[in-house]
Amino acid sequence: MCALFGWLDCGKKLPHKLLKRFTQELANAAEERGTDASGISYVQSGKIKIYKKAKPAHKMKFNFPEGTNAIMGHTRLTTQGNQKYNFNNHPFYGKADKEFAFAHNGVLYNDDTLRKEKLLPKTHIETDSYVAVQLLERQDKLNFDSLKSMAEDVQGNFTFTILDQYNTLYFVKGSSPMFLIYFENLGLFAYASTESIMSKAMRKSGLNRYKYSRIILNEGDILSINKNGKTDVSEFETFSYQYSLGYSNDYGCHEELLLEICTGFGVSEEDVMLLLDFGYTADDIEEMLMDSDLLKETLADIKEMNEYEDLWEYCSGT
Repeated sequence: MCALFGWLDCGKKLPHKLLKRFTQELANAAEERGTDASGISYVQSGKIKIYKKAKPAHKMKFNFPEGTNAIMGHTRLTTQGNQKYNFNNHPFYGKADKEFAFAHNGVLYNDDTLRKEKLLPKTHIETDSYVAVQLLERQDKLNFDSLKSMAEDVQGNFTFTILDQYNTLYFVKGSSPMFLIYFENLGLFAYASTESIMSKAMRKSGLNRYKYSRIILNEGDILSINKNGKTDVSEFETFSYQYSLGYSNDYGCHEELLLEICTGFGVSEEDVMLLLDFGYTADDIEEMLMDSDLLKETLADIKEMNEYEDLWEYCSGT
């Protein structure tokens, strides 16, 4: 459970100072999905630049040159690859027929298998996400075809963002959330993993005063936006990846990630399974993890209802 955030400015109507503030507010709000590391990437003089550290976003100062076309950011909750080694953190640098930066929200489960099957080069980077960079580099192309191939090779829970050295921003939408909007009067595209992140950043930066429209991305979509605001769309075939840990139900990879990280939020695996069995989605539970009072209240209500049902069955049977 990490967060993606950023923007692409094709209108050039907003002052640099406001864009810097918006970037920082996006990053700060994105901490609700990860505080282990944070970083951004951008293009300077035709070269990809990446600034990242093993620090929460509010302890970072995100600077970039005036006239920057796009920012691609990430806040991290570590699942694989120690964040203290900065090379494990997002965004990652890659090079195919062009330089690019790469960020991922989710978890991939077949990274080791892919490295063996595809004979990918050994790397000191431990993060599962990096196998997607290697798959793109192996094809020596960054385009819809290579992104489609990569997205269909990896298995797990993901949404990817990619920024190339020509300021084209790509979205590869898997099962992880994405909230993308467009301020038509400003010529500004902006995105975050969730609407709540975007709403907080807009309010604190003042962008909530401007009208915007939402761009819906469905699972299996690939969207590109170039520096002039031109959009193109492609698709990849989605793959529902599930496996069992010996529980009574089979949970998908998104749910499995929750089971892996829940103890870090003071919640047991049994509580997460109870919420899933009661009908809450993985996204619902992710939001609850950030609101401990709501989570405790919801669990208490469910347990009380279960106790009432048990008592009713007992009484009905006597």
